[in-house]
Amino acid sequence: MPTPSKRPIVLVHGAWHGGWCWKDFARLMRARGHDVYTPTMTGLGERSHLMSGMINLDTHISDIVNVFKWEDLTDAVLVLHSYAGWPGSGAIEHIADRLHAAVYLDAFVPEDGQSNLAMQTPERLKIINDAIARSDVSRPVPKAEDFAIASAEHCAWVNAKMTPQPLGVTFSTIKLTGARDRVPVKAYIRGSGHANPGFDSFLRKYENNPAWRTWDLPCGHHVMLDMPDRLADILSELSA
Repeated sequence: MPTPSKRPIVLVHGAWHGGWCWKDFARLMRARGHDVYTPTMTGLGERSHLMSGMINLDTHISDIVNVFKWEDLTDAVLVLHSYAGWPGSGAIEHIADRLHAAVYLDAFVPEDGQSNLAMQTPERLKIINDAIARSDVSRPVPKAEDFAIASAEHCAWVNAKMTPQPLGVTFSTIKLTGARDRVPVKAYIRGSGHANPGFDSFLRKYENNPAWRTWDLPCGHHVMLDMPDRLADILSELSA
């Protein structure tokens, strides 16, 4: 089996998305010599036919862990976009020894005992409660315009691709033991053109933590679409 010339990179999508959102960016990183993986979590994207009320946070944690297990990945860079900060943090509990870097890309960085539900905005909370009242197993997609995507073409593409998010992942309480702290390289990248006070608070928290590296980029939530070259430079630097 050929050995990649640089560290492998695992790119994990956020809510309503799938591995499809990394398509162009993955091509960019492969051109730089990286072995790139873009898994889609259960119930989303090309796996949306698996949508079920049985999907919870542990399901998505397993989706990420199994990429490392079956692809025999070590010394890898794990990039977690948005919601992926939840299952990604849970996955790190199982794969910390296989990681060179954990990169939170405009993402949630949960602590032990927290649930995604507690970090929802009032607007999103109403959508979730309405879905519960209808006995839905998923919550509907938002508009891509909500993410402050710079390009109208990219915005239309995201609108056409998003699928409902499994509702069960919202209620799970995450169990963390500090494995994230043992990852050699940790980073937080903020796309500050997308208004999100929670993500702003993560940036401020880790700006003052010498164990983390941080970037504040003038773009929307989809950094991989708005500023792909800059993101590629950052990931190349972190993987060096």
